[in-house]
Amino acid sequence: MLRELHVTDLGIVDDVTLLVNPGSTAITGETGAGKTLLVEAIELLLGARADTSLVRQGASEARVEGRFETHDGREVVLARVLPEDGRTRAYVDGRLATVTELAEVGSTLVDLHGQNAHQSLLAPSVQRRALDRFAGEPALAAVAELRAARNDVRQAEIELAALGGDERARARELDLLRFQIDEIESAAVTDQGEEVTLEAEEALLADAVAHREALSDAFGAIEGPALDGVGRAVAAIDDRAPFTDLAGRLRSVQAELADLERELRLASDVVNEDPARLEQVRARRQRLRELCRKYGETLTDVITYAADTHQRLDELEGFEARAAEFEAQRYAANERSQTAALDLSNERRRAAAPLADAVTAHLRELAMPAAQLEVLIAPGPLTDDGADDVTFLLAPNPGEPPKPLAKAASGGELSRAMLALRLVLSEAPPTLVFDEVDAGIGGEAGIAVGRLLADLGTRHQVLCVTHLAQVAAFADAQVVVEKREEAGRTVADATPVEAEERVNELSRMLAGVGESTHARSHVAELLERAADRRAEVSH
Repeated sequence: MLRELHVTDLGIVDDVTLLVNPGSTAITGETGAGKTLLVEAIELLLGARADTSLVRQGASEARVEGRFETHDGREVVLARVLPEDGRTRAYVDGRLATVTELAEVGSTLVDLHGQNAHQSLLAPSVQRRALDRFAGEPALAAVAELRAARNDVRQAEIELAALGGDERARARELDLLRFQIDEIESAAVTDQGEEVTLEAEEALLADAVAHREALSDAFGAIEGPALDGVGRAVAAIDDRAPFTDLAGRLRSVQAELADLERELRLASDVVNEDPARLEQVRARRQRLRELCRKYGETLTDVITYAADTHQRLDELEGFEARAAEFEAQRYAANERSQTAALDLSNERRRAAAPLADAVTAHLRELAMPAAQLEVLIAPGPLTDDGADDVTFLLAPNPGEPPKPLAKAASGGELSRAMLALRLVLSEAPPTLVFDEVDAGIGGEAGIAVGRLLADLGTRHQVLCVTHLAQVAAFADAQVVVEKREEAGRTVADATPVEAEERVNELSRMLAGVGESTHARSHVAELLERAADRRAEVSH
């Protein structure tokens, strides 16, 4: 609720601080005293379009600040600055904000009902939500189920989209993956070093005759002269002590030559001319090179590519099963959303007439004896809020067709219609401001307006700008806005009045003078009725 309003250099307001308590507060004063400026100051905190002509003459800027207290005890400070020239600035809790951000925060704190005000109840979405809350738990449960079902539909669609491409694209990808896997697996690539082995074998087979002749020559050279020569050398010095080391080295050479002789013989035995095998080796190497050209630099890369391709193929082959599962989920969620939307529409239709009757009854108390409120429910596109367009229609006078609220009523009638709605509907921001709610009425109708505003003040903080003593008398508190001349300038003040001062102000509002005995008697009667009403409501 609003705890403090501080306005500087706005119109004839030089510097005004207004402290506000819970309950209802009447703002009174003579015409032109500056009451409307206080309402406009609150409008600015709600993001209303700023008129720089409102900046007080001689001031560089006007400033409006509002300190609010939330239901959990947290303070929120909104501020708006109107430079004499240039763009306005907005602040939320001391932080620079856009006007849109200011309006978003302000709309959760205050609803203003006046001739040119931001009235949230004129918005179709707010009317629809108000009807749902009036309908109670069945409608709220249907809304919750509808939103949950539609969220499930969206989630299933996301999962389907994530499976990949359209059906034709998936078919093409499946064919390609199967071809690639078949090509790799048919090559039976299991040894990452096969290419190196084949390269060596091809080199051996391609020149087998020459290789064998070379080996034979080498074998002949070792077997005969070399081994015989070394054998003779060993025999010559073997028994001579001074040459023991040399004899040992000669025996090592002799053993190494014997090994070479054996290996050359074995190598020569395996080198065979085999054109068929050579052709096989060359064909295999060509096939492996083709795989590497397509799937990787090395056979290791090819083997890795095959594994990845298998995994993707498994995913796509499982697509149909998963797609069927998600399609079933989407279908079921769609069915749930349709059912919930139908239930919600039924609950809304059941609540529409009782809501209209309850508001209409209050309208008759508020000097609108022939007014009728209707709640129109028309089919609309299915959204998270249902498949209904909800519109509050008002027929203020007999014989006139009902029209949307904003188009059907004058400023005062609209304020009273809002008051009647607020009395019936439970959902509203903590602070409600009514301007010109008493326009065009008086007497007992004014008393009814005051009484109902006081009733509303037991559930919300209510600020009401009024010219009627009948309305002001029922408020828990009263603030008088007056203007005076100071140093040749007109200055407006806002002063809380109590006891005798309040009686004087109410008498002035009734009779134009504060000292009228008759008026003071009437005021005493009004205040007594207001006290009785508060006592009645409190019990």
